Amino acid sequence: MTMLQVEALTKKYPAFTLQDVGFSLEAGRIMGLIGRNGAGKSTTLKAMLHLVCPDHGKIHMLGRDFAKEEKACKQELGVVLGGVAFYQTKTLRAITGVTRRFYPNWDEAAYQKYLRFFELDEQKQIRQLSEGMKVKYSLTLALSHGARLFLLDEPTSGLDPVAREELLELFRQLVRDGDRSILFSTHITSDLEQCADDITYIRNGRVVASADRESFIRSFQNLKPSAGPALTLEQIMVNCEKEGGYDSFAL
Repeated sequence: MTMLQVEALTKKYPAFTLQDVGFSLEAGRIMGLIGRNGAGKSTTLKAMLHLVCPDHGKIHMLGRDFAKEEKACKQELGVVLGGVAFYQTKTLRAITGVTRRFYPNWDEAAYQKYLRFFELDEQKQIRQLSEGMKVKYSLTLALSHGARLFLLDEPTSGLDPVAREELLELFRQLVRDGDRSILFSTHITSDLEQCADDITYIRNGRVVASADRESFIRSFQNLKPSAGPALTLEQIMVNCEKEGGYDSFAL
């Protein structure tokens, strides 16, 4: 089943345009959305969710037209976006109490499980959390209402290496049954090496390439010196960000 289908997604700003972005994500897979800061990753996620109004494009999630069935789609979405400002003096317990009201399928057992997994204290106020712990709390909420499609913006940002590895292992477990999928933006190529099945690369508001990880890496090997070893994802990113380097690929 195709969990997410993005077609010709476009959003124009005075100094930046997200132009005809398109890709698809199948059930049971993890996709990394990559690109340098300002490339359009966050704008893509926000436009998909209608947090900013796209000028053009079609989004299908979980077999539904998102524009026509937005409310139903969002019940099955787990979303974590950067820059979400919780009330700083509210406790986690208070914020959760409000959040659970929006989800008929709220799973209290799952919520308690992820509180323990991320070592979160419900009595703490938001202002007492580190940036990494705020990310963990946002993930806990996203994982607690039976979501099947997860859209995550830089979910490993601010996490220490051990916590990041634990989170990536959790991602792998979540999709193992083949009924859930994850799209996450990142600039940390090691995260992609560990858990991404597919990669979509955005540069200057346009999709340069979108493919399974092996095909993606293979398609850029013509950028390496003729006698050199195979390029890593990090080297591919560096080479592609050089002016004109991204023009040579063949998926």
